[in-house]
Amino acid sequence: MKIALAQINTTVGAFVSNAAKVRQYALRAASQGAKLVVFPELTLPGYPPLDLLDRPAFIARNLAALDDLARFSATIDAALLVGFVAENPDDFGKPLYNAVALLEGGDLRAIRYKTLLPTYDVFDEARHFEPAERREVIVWQGYRLGVCICEDAWNSRDFWDAHLYDLDPVRELAEQGAQVIINVSASPFQRGKGALRQAMLAHHAETLGLPVILVNQVGGNDGLVFDGRSLVLDARGELTLEANAFEEDLRVVDLADLPAPVTPRVSDEIGDIHDALALGVKDYLGKCGFRQAVIGLSGGIDSAVTAAIAVRALGRENVVGVAMPSKYSSRHSLEDAAELARNLGIAFHVVPIEPAVEAMTRMLTPSFGFAPHGVTEENIQARLRGVTLMAFSNQHGCLVLTTGNKSELAVGYCTLYGDMCGGLAVISDVPKTDVYRLAAYINRHQAIIPARTIAKPPSAELRPNQTDQDSLPPYDLLDAILERYVERYQSVQEIVADGFEQAVVEQVVKLVNRNEYKRQQSAPGIKVTPKAFGRGRRVPIAAVIED
Repeated sequence: MKIALAQINTTVGAFVSNAAKVRQYALRAASQGAKLVVFPELTLPGYPPLDLLDRPAFIARNLAALDDLARFSATIDAALLVGFVAENPDDFGKPLYNAVALLEGGDLRAIRYKTLLPTYDVFDEARHFEPAERREVIVWQGYRLGVCICEDAWNSRDFWDAHLYDLDPVRELAEQGAQVIINVSASPFQRGKGALRQAMLAHHAETLGLPVILVNQVGGNDGLVFDGRSLVLDARGELTLEANAFEEDLRVVDLADLPAPVTPRVSDEIGDIHDALALGVKDYLGKCGFRQAVIGLSGGIDSAVTAAIAVRALGRENVVGVAMPSKYSSRHSLEDAAELARNLGIAFHVVPIEPAVEAMTRMLTPSFGFAPHGVTEENIQARLRGVTLMAFSNQHGCLVLTTGNKSELAVGYCTLYGDMCGGLAVISDVPKTDVYRLAAYINRHQAIIPARTIAKPPSAELRPNQTDQDSLPPYDLLDAILERYVERYQSVQEIVADGFEQAVVEQVVKLVNRNEYKRQQSAPGIKVTPKAFGRGRRVPIAAVIED
């Protein structure tokens, strides 16, 4: 039997276009001889739908789209496995199920529900969905299909050291005589996750003696990016097929004659992060109705990397760079910004902010009794730059991309309504040390980001001779502490025990805790690490946090 892996990019709530994409890929798969075409988790509503699931009209449109696809299935010589939202007919429990339907010959042949509903990190599926009470194979065309949904495959008893659930749906399906495990998934990207996902599924295949098929969603939806990488493993756990990463793909495999094992593609971690960010930018703008982006170019490495990623995502004709020098801006910063714009081939404008700073100073001095200075003067500059970029946004209908990195956001080294002003925070989950790695990756074939931009000490240039390290630890040290505190949840004493100076650790932790209010007002960012700021890290603002 030939099975097609339809790795598609869906948009939340776009039922018409999502269903059209299902029909398109189903026809292509059928033309290649596929008898079963498998689509990702929640194919029709898109993933994650979040609280749109509370809207009756949303559920009704999802069910109508499923009915339309069922009728379509009568027109092709193939069955479809399609993710959708099913209603719970019982008068108890959550009102919905995360479900997958088998459609064939104009009918809905079978429905299976998701059992394990994640409620950690960015996931909150138990908020809306009822877990399946039973796990049952689907008997179809003489085959016993072990169909499960995403998280259902993530609780193997002998693969993980700790377990969130009592059940192992994959093993239950195997014990019922499943001949193949088919996992329909919407598994978001984060660094290193692809290899872990493959190893986990290979463990299932090897220990159960069954081939395993994963069909994973691809594309960006808000701050999540889905990397695809759908795959087929034989009964020994050997990889026999691997779909492309970060792009739609269709692969057809014969279950009775699986290909010979292939060597897994070597995953370049920083290259994956780059591609994830580019896809996230492309889909965020495209799915939100924007075509162009505008970026403040300071001559520094953060804005340079952001601009290069935007060009990769949108094309050079759709990216605008704006330099906004003040009296503290160095000549080389403006030169580096202009050189970057030339190298990228993007439109470039220079809008000095000094006249506006002077006007603000004159306006405020009578009330202050003296001219604004210190942090007040610095933040006036940053906020006037934000106003300038938003003017470009309003005038030209483009989206402002913020350029702050994760290290800065963690410790509050950023200005509300200033450099935090924008519609998407592209590198807000990228530590500063990885920003440098991204710059090297972008320059791997030719010099796009100027060498001086990479070599010079980072500076906000909001006062004379300012550098980031005036008030922050060196970034390699800062990032090492942040990774332990934010991602591993280590305490101050645990971090100190790893060899870090206690005073420095306490300073960093204090800054992280004190600046939660800023992060909760920041633009949405693209998740690429195990713990990003935003929906996956819910910390109160008014709280005493003792570490």
